[in-house]
Amino acid sequence: MDDDNPTSQIYDVAIVGAGPAGLTAALYAARSGLSTVMIERGVAGGQAATTHMIENYPGFPDGVAGPELMAQMQQQAEKFGAEVVQADVDALELGGETKKVKSGSQEWAARTIILAMGAYPRKLGVPGEDDLVGGGVSYCATCDGAFYKGKKVAVVGGGDSAIVEALYLTRFATEVTVIHRRAELRAAKVLQDRAFNHEKVKFAWNSVVTSVEGEGILDHLVLKNVKTGEETELKVNGVFVYVGYDPNTALVKGQVGLDPHGYVVAGEDTKTSLPGVFAAGDLRVKGLRQVITAAADGAVAAEQALRYVEENEA
Repeated sequence: MDDDNPTSQIYDVAIVGAGPAGLTAALYAARSGLSTVMIERGVAGGQAATTHMIENYPGFPDGVAGPELMAQMQQQAEKFGAEVVQADVDALELGGETKKVKSGSQEWAARTIILAMGAYPRKLGVPGEDDLVGGGVSYCATCDGAFYKGKKVAVVGGGDSAIVEALYLTRFATEVTVIHRRAELRAAKVLQDRAFNHEKVKFAWNSVVTSVEGEGILDHLVLKNVKTGEETELKVNGVFVYVGYDPNTALVKGQVGLDPHGYVVAGEDTKTSLPGVFAAGDLRVKGLRQVITAAADGAVAAEQALRYVEENEA
């Protein structure tokens, strides 16, 4: 293949995104004998690669570091012949017999496409947030936690991700305040118990962040009590936001069916509204979004891609 012109080869399957769904799809597709290329703009692993410890993935009774698990998944996929390309996909052409993935002047053509772009962290949407990203505002404790050794930080959110990362931040920070809009957490009980029993973890209940304050670097958060309306200031050096995710589906809007929230409409068979196009992982409409369900989607999508290629061979 001409390295400067990827379209000189038509792959059996192109996978967009290299999180747990994409990596598993690449493994299953390549192992089935399909020529497989997986395009990812950053480090493989998606959200899982930024998770300090994953405790609910089968086979790891003591948990496994997210980056470690994702690196092993990538190694396994490449072992069976999947090509992994680092590129920022800026356009997709999903109609017709041959689909195309575009990145600048580069293109990859494939008989089938597996959409595995995942989701991205939802922002608070308050004044000062965008201005102070990199100056105290973060969406990844694993990435940035070490910068806050000996300092005070806050975590916004009450689900599993928020509490896992709050506990991780206690390795560095002297105090971690969990800010939650309700009076109780949504995280699993085992995580709640750890947080409640940790001397460094504090809680700001029934509270939301209304603004992020600082000149170039975070100085404090303004909190509002949703029950009383009272506003207070919380002095912290960093704030980590875990208030949910939005699907990364801008590239496919108008091409495949999306639900009102922007998730790709695809059933357990991962089939989208277009023949030969499948959706796996967090961008798909589904009830549970975890590493294991993303991996399951990837396996199913690869199997469906195999069937599609076999049924449409000349």
